[in-house]
Amino acid sequence: MGPLQGFRVIELAGIGPGPFCGMMLSDMGAEVIRVDRIGASGRGRDVLARNRRSIAIDLKQPEGVELVLKLVETADALFEGFRPGVTERLGLGPDDCMARNDKLVYGRMTGWGQEGPIAHAAGHDINYIGLAGALAAIGEPGGKPVPPLNLIGDFGGGGMLLAYGLVCGLLEASRSGKGQVIDAAMVDGAASLMAMFFSMAGRGFKDQRGSNMLDGGAHFYNTYETKDGKYVCVGSIEPQFYAELVEKSGVDPNRFGPQMDQDQWVDFKDELTEVFKAKTRDEWCEVMEGSDVCFAPVLSILEAPDHPHNQHRRTFVEVDGVTQPAPSPRFSRTEPAISHPARAPGEDTRAVLENLGLDTAEIDGLAERGVVQAA
Repeated sequence: MGPLQGFRVIELAGIGPGPFCGMMLSDMGAEVIRVDRIGASGRGRDVLARNRRSIAIDLKQPEGVELVLKLVETADALFEGFRPGVTERLGLGPDDCMARNDKLVYGRMTGWGQEGPIAHAAGHDINYIGLAGALAAIGEPGGKPVPPLNLIGDFGGGGMLLAYGLVCGLLEASRSGKGQVIDAAMVDGAASLMAMFFSMAGRGFKDQRGSNMLDGGAHFYNTYETKDGKYVCVGSIEPQFYAELVEKSGVDPNRFGPQMDQDQWVDFKDELTEVFKAKTRDEWCEVMEGSDVCFAPVLSILEAPDHPHNQHRRTFVEVDGVTQPAPSPRFSRTEPAISHPARAPGEDTRAVLENLGLDTAEIDGLAERGVVQAA
């Protein structure tokens, strides 16, 4: 079911943040039709491509563009992740699409945004978070910045931002009856994710990597290696949680009393480093897990699905032999679900075109001319 059931969204297939946006919308029940390139490689085990149908079209042919515009006439939203101006050159820009459907919400996903001095330059997650001020804050003190996978730019500040923008646009269109264009830029999204740290910048936040409470500078908000070479993490920020960390770790409470004395943080970290190395990860879980220490084992991607808490909540599910995150967030009534794994490019071309009113002969003709790829 899902709370977005009844909405139809067209996805002009791209990489990374675009598919993640499509996954989020389709997980929530929206009918997302992915427009793939003819000859695109199979997607069977691609978690980001789950839950939607695929139609393969040659967008360089006028007939192919016309098919997408026919889909637009039936859609509530469309999103694309090309460089600025690409869809305009294809004949699928906002003006082209909204001329067919003035209630269409048109989402655009780029790294730098639709305008600006470097809007047309190539880039990746690492570049966008570098420009937004996020990358400089991540890493060990005295070391170089460390890329946090591509979570901040591509996914948190990109695909999730676009999904949020599209849903906002759909809500507004339901009231006004008018569509609009959403310019979702990963550099903007990454900057938004840094909002709290910009607010802290004027209140003693050190512009020096690894020197602050949340960036690895504090002993009570950090990771520690255990006796078996694994890791645990603690986040004992509040005084009562810090007191429990001190008590359960067995360190001297008199020595560790001045929690916020930053001059002693390095020494405290060194001492806790030795303390945590005295037990295995599982032994520390026995001591701290489930307490108010704010503690967790640091689990790998392969380990996380087997943790009892994740199993109880079904945080991860298996679909066609692929373990993957379940749809989230959760809803009490309109429960989201994974209806099927990723379709192969063009797997649903025939069914989608039949829904548009094309008959078998017309579809076969399009396939023969190379306009579509039909199974």
